[in-house]
Amino acid sequence: MRIAYLVADPGVPVAGRKGASVHVQSVVRALARRGAEVELFASRIGGDPGTELAGIPIQALPLVAGDEPAGREHSALAANAGVLSALARRGPFDLVYERHALWGFAGMEHAKAAGVPGLLEVNAPLIEEQATHRVLIDRAGAERAAAKSFAAASQLLAVSDGVAEYLESHPAARGRVHVVPNGVDPDRFAPGAYAAATTPGPFTVGFVGTLKAWHGTEILVEAFAILHERDPRVRLLLVGDGPERPRIEALLATRGLTGAAVLTGAVEPARVPALLAAMDVAVAPYPDRERFYFSPLKLYEYMAAGRAVVASRVGQIADVIQDGRSGLLCSPGDPHALAGALARAYADPDLRARLGRAARERVLQRHTWDAVAERVLALAREPASLKGR
Repeated sequence: MRIAYLVADPGVPVAGRKGASVHVQSVVRALARRGAEVELFASRIGGDPGTELAGIPIQALPLVAGDEPAGREHSALAANAGVLSALARRGPFDLVYERHALWGFAGMEHAKAAGVPGLLEVNAPLIEEQATHRVLIDRAGAERAAAKSFAAASQLLAVSDGVAEYLESHPAARGRVHVVPNGVDPDRFAPGAYAAATTPGPFTVGFVGTLKAWHGTEILVEAFAILHERDPRVRLLLVGDGPERPRIEALLATRGLTGAAVLTGAVEPARVPALLAAMDVAVAPYPDRERFYFSPLKLYEYMAAGRAVVASRVGQIADVIQDGRSGLLCSPGDPHALAGALARAYADPDLRARLGRAARERVLQRHTWDAVAERVLALAREPASLKGR
């Protein structure tokens, strides 16, 4: 099977370190392991493809141009013509798999015109995100582009129930939405396969991910401060970088915790397993959000590494983690609740070991990238709904 894998979003560097980048790399590798011939089309490479995408041909798409929002929107919309041309030039393909991008519809329209399955992976309500967190000038135009893509897709893959609800609210997508959560490569994170990259202290609380406000790192620092008051020997390990880093560093300094914390900055994905091995507890400290639609990669990586996980009881997390069995859940946005869960894990090494073993077993059963690839290929074989094409 020849698969065109399309990533037209310039915010997703396919060879990069972001969670979205890891998602692309992991699905591509899993499809290739199933014997598929995958060709990647991307508007941004962002790293050395030879590291995570070795052997995968990559076709560079035109970059979005413009220094101001309206111009960039116009450029992104116009880029669909270049995507259609690239797909036609490199085809024919048996399947077009596209990561949904704001303003993008070329991948699904090409698949529809070619009479082949078109699977659209949707990771977030992009229009709402753009309007809330960035700048969106032509919302009506963005809605039309999304409707074109949704209507042309034979199937739509939502990474969470929250994203599925968003898609089902669109008449152009209704009836063809399937929830396919993120996954993990369990061999890559096998406990004991990596020596700890660092040994910050006798008990280390860890976090992996981009330092952004909606990841709850400020809540984590506040909870860690409470734990540190009880035992100054505990340490905090933050793996990743992002816009919240200056704020986190200032908060650590204000709490007198600079010497108790290690901030690694951005790291290559290959370094993450060893850093996870240095953590006694790995945390997903999400704040309380009215609409939590994430399928956190970090959660599956924590679990595959056999770490004891402490996470917010919110959205899909409450379905993945069985409280007290494969991790500990606490109220979102509450530093004291998080500190209490951390203290419980700190006080009971046997509990940490049990939680870690159960967490890994759960991802092996339910949440591997190979299982995701199998689901993708099964959906590609399903006939398109009459509501679609």
